[in-house]
Amino acid sequence: MSKNNKVIKSFGNEWNRFDQSDLDSKELDKIFNDYFKIFPWNSIVKNAVGFDMGCGSGRWAKVVAPRVGKLHCIEPSSAINIAKKNLKKIKNIKYINLTIDKLNLKPNSQDFGYCLGVLHHIEDTQANLNKCTSLLRKNSPFLVYLYYNFENRNFTYFLIWKLSEILRKILSNFPEILKNFFSDFFAVIFYFPMAKITLFLDKLKFNVKHIPLSYYKNLSFYVMRTDSRDRFGTYLEKRYSKKQIKIMLKKAGLNKIKFSKNAPFWCAVGFKK
Repeated sequence: MSKNNKVIKSFGNEWNRFDQSDLDSKELDKIFNDYFKIFPWNSIVKNAVGFDMGCGSGRWAKVVAPRVGKLHCIEPSSAINIAKKNLKKIKNIKYINLTIDKLNLKPNSQDFGYCLGVLHHIEDTQANLNKCTSLLRKNSPFLVYLYYNFENRNFTYFLIWKLSEILRKILSNFPEILKNFFSDFFAVIFYFPMAKITLFLDKLKFNVKHIPLSYYKNLSFYVMRTDSRDRFGTYLEKRYSKKQIKIMLKKAGLNKIKFSKNAPFWCAVGFKK
């Protein structure tokens, strides 16, 4: 089985386990705004047609679909069935259970698109980024989230990530039952304590943004478990600098590129030339 297929299967298992049905609506809105804060809603046409590339359980589509004319939810894994279940009350969604390279959407046909937390898990990130932007009409926006390489963090932060990377490479090859057990275990011993410590320090007016896992200080344990599984359970993970991402987006035919100033890093938006 190829790395890409292993990743697809693994994320299918993840979204079937964490289908986001336990995610509070206020918490979803908070997380959604963290990612979509820089998305230029005012620039898309009325009744816009767009795509959610790698929709997973459909958590982003739940918020986006009611704002647009039609949304293509594209997901190659078994998680497409979770998305259908979660979004069954929303009628302007078309579901596509295919990989990016096998899509039947016409080039230059979409008014907007987004792909969050997906392309850094694929072997040829640039080629698949190019495929995403090829679907867009001229001047249409595309939002992407790619893992950062900790360039804006201190050495301790980077060292902790390096140690966690060793754990990821070991754990990602475990059977699913063990992968789930250990990712939950890490959520208990790492994510939860660090989140609560940073929440306490934040209330004391300390600057906590450079403390590992401080992003989770106001998030639920359910989100921590989900992200721990995402972090430690994947076979393939890449990380990029802000400069590298900007170059990649330009190669994909985007201009007027803008990066979010807040976590998660890096969220970026650009417009099709």
